[in-house]
Amino acid sequence: MDYIKPTKMDRVVLGITYTLLFIFVLAIVGPLIYMIVASFMEPTALLNKGISFNPGDYNIEGYKMILSDDNIIGGFLNALLYSSIFTVITVSVCVFAGYPLSLDNFVGRKIIMTLFIITMFFGGGLIPTYLVVKSLGMLDTIWALVIPGAVSVWNIILARTFFRGLPKELNEAAKIDGASDFTIFFKIVIPLSKPIVFVLALYAFVGHWNDFFQSLIYLESQDKYPLQLVLRRILILSKVDPNIVSSIKEQAELARLSEMMKYAAIVISSLPLLVMYPFFQKYFEKGVMVGSLK
Repeated sequence: MDYIKPTKMDRVVLGITYTLLFIFVLAIVGPLIYMIVASFMEPTALLNKGISFNPGDYNIEGYKMILSDDNIIGGFLNALLYSSIFTVITVSVCVFAGYPLSLDNFVGRKIIMTLFIITMFFGGGLIPTYLVVKSLGMLDTIWALVIPGAVSVWNIILARTFFRGLPKELNEAAKIDGASDFTIFFKIVIPLSKPIVFVLALYAFVGHWNDFFQSLIYLESQDKYPLQLVLRRILILSKVDPNIVSSIKEQAELARLSEMMKYAAIVISSLPLLVMYPFFQKYFEKGVMVGSLK
């Protein structure tokens, strides 16, 4: 194949594209790097000098305080448990609902999809949902966090679209060999659907991990609080009250410790997401593109 020399206009377009891409990446990576570096810096030095290259401005005191706080460790484990259970439930629901809706011979699939889509535009609201959760006895339990939002119509649509893109000849050949619908689903469809399963799992885990409002509404016991509520207390509620602390020096020290814990807590809360993405990356692009566009 002969090499085609790019024209001047091609080079201009590529230059603009790369410049915009660099700015976009910098806008994403820059705050992340700043947050990680700031978690190791003295708040006073960070405030006065910004990011510093002086080793004396760095310490791990914030991480020591975070790791020695039972509330934060307990909140981290709670959030990990809640998000994992929610992910398993919502992915199972979306896959089991999406596959039959992708079959042409499934009776009533158009009516069911219409009912599903209606729920995307109309909801019961917070108060009716709270009353339902309360009447079911799920207040102050894990089920109040993982059951109400387990069904995502958008994810069901993604799963259904992905399943419709799978070769129908595989199902027909399996039925000729005597395979049942359950055998086809678990031994043929699911192994071929890893991209969309991982994408749905990533969506569910990230969404639930970042959510704190449901926990704020439904949980009462502090020992059941996820990390998000603990961070909310650190980032918003843990402010120095001049009426309580009389010494200006003590006020400054409390403010310094609060800043150190804030950045360290943000880094620790982001670790599961940063660790998950490299393992999901090879499935992510394929799952999103096939599930949404094909």
